[in-house]
Amino acid sequence: MKSILHFTNLFLNQYDIMKKYSNIYIIGLAMALVGLTSCNDFTDSLSDLNKNPNAYEEVIPEFLFTNSLLDGVSFNFTNGADGQHFIFAQAMQHFATHSEVRGTGDKYFNESAARSHWAVYNTALADNERVINGVKDDPNSINMLSAARIWKVYMFHLVTDLHGDVPYFEALKSAEGLLQPKYDTQEAIYEDMLKELEQAGSSFNPSLPTFGPSDLFYGGDIDKWKKFANSLMLRLSMRLTEVRPDLAETWAKKAIAGGVIMTDEEIAKVTYLDGQIEHSRNPKAANLLVQDYQNPQAGVSNTQGGKYAETLIEHLKATGDPRLNVISVVWVDNPDGDGYVYDTATSIQRGMKNGALFGEPDDFHTYSEPHPNTVLSYASPVLTMTNAETNLLLAEASIRGWYTGSAKAAYEDAVRAGMRHWALFGDEGIISTEKIEAYIAKNPFMESGSFEEKLEQISTQKWVSLLLDNYEIFSNWRRTGYPELIPTNYPGNITGGTIPRRLIIPDSELNLNEDNFMEAYNRQGVGNLLTSTVWWDPKFPR
Repeated sequence: MKSILHFTNLFLNQYDIMKKYSNIYIIGLAMALVGLTSCNDFTDSLSDLNKNPNAYEEVIPEFLFTNSLLDGVSFNFTNGADGQHFIFAQAMQHFATHSEVRGTGDKYFNESAARSHWAVYNTALADNERVINGVKDDPNSINMLSAARIWKVYMFHLVTDLHGDVPYFEALKSAEGLLQPKYDTQEAIYEDMLKELEQAGSSFNPSLPTFGPSDLFYGGDIDKWKKFANSLMLRLSMRLTEVRPDLAETWAKKAIAGGVIMTDEEIAKVTYLDGQIEHSRNPKAANLLVQDYQNPQAGVSNTQGGKYAETLIEHLKATGDPRLNVISVVWVDNPDGDGYVYDTATSIQRGMKNGALFGEPDDFHTYSEPHPNTVLSYASPVLTMTNAETNLLLAEASIRGWYTGSAKAAYEDAVRAGMRHWALFGDEGIISTEKIEAYIAKNPFMESGSFEEKLEQISTQKWVSLLLDNYEIFSNWRRTGYPELIPTNYPGNITGGTIPRRLIIPDSELNLNEDNFMEAYNRQGVGNLLTSTVWWDPKFPR
């Protein structure tokens, strides 16, 4: 299906170009037609000449929205040739490598792929903007418009969280001739995104049409879209706790009052298939398989030298976390013949130390890597917003005094949800209720602890529960500082031995939008580096 959508987009682009340039020669050609045709024929000829015979003449919102969703959730992981796996998943010490990978990696070795997320402007965001422009003037399309506005906020919050001040209010207006948009402050962007979520979430009308099956998250269920909007509002409000606590409290309370995702049926996810069509496969699993993990039965070494990180594996083992056995395997000799089989036994799971190796060690095969039938399954879903996250946000809101519910209850519900979600990845991801409750009993919420102790426990649980949602883990770590990760200091690293805190705006902006780029560059005063910070980051210079 996705290939059809890309085909549609290509036609739409061709139509725009054709329409623009056909006007240049149409007047001269019309003069030749005057003496040969009647007025009606002349008008018809002009109309025909101004059409691209190979293009659709109108936006098809359903197709474009589906494509935007697919590209958007894919960008949340793959993001270019190397994938953000090689930046955030390793920087956040979920994964490690013995290689000087093409991405920044756990050695902070280069800037490769650190500029690639900017491409979301020309893909998922551009498609979604066509949807908005195509339906905004039709009162009967208010549900489509509202969903597209919410999805736009989701994508833009990733862009600004990763880059700081970015084009926002004037972005995506090239069709109007605005090719050099100004950069807006992250503060202004956040204020508008929160407003957009509130307005869009309250604009749904149950009596009017929706995207229906083209809505890969909810199939047109507007009640679930409202909860997605409020859940995203809660996430964004918490982002502001260290820089605008007043604004954070106001919007957190609004989000909670409006109702957030609380059940497994309400989570925002895209479901995939294990089939021959590449675009039907989970892009995270596909990226991990293509970029790094190969079939051990074929005797192929991991392409980029990747394994799970020692930090993650040791944490799961120390806490007796049953998720270890559904996400992690060690490949061992097949006792029944040639090749290898995977073993999920806790005792042999072993993570590789971040930034410590160059070149494949002799014991490389003894380290843990992703489970082939859960994490690496083509048929697994991409989870975009879950009740594991919202309950952890509620727990934090509770310890801040912004939510009257129990922090302990919300925390425990988050743990249960986060463990249940692995069943969505396949039968081997199922964790029994007994194991879940045993984990909670062994790792109780620290009701009598200090605020910082509670925040650390909540944030560390988020680091585990949101595995594979690299951007959100990276953002929450920057905001809270938890879990406490020890940076690597590999020889030749480009961050001075510190964990990256931002992505880099590509050189194309300096070349094509220099004045606006430099204005924002000078205004922020933090440079354009992996070590630069964004406005809501506590380390941003005030």
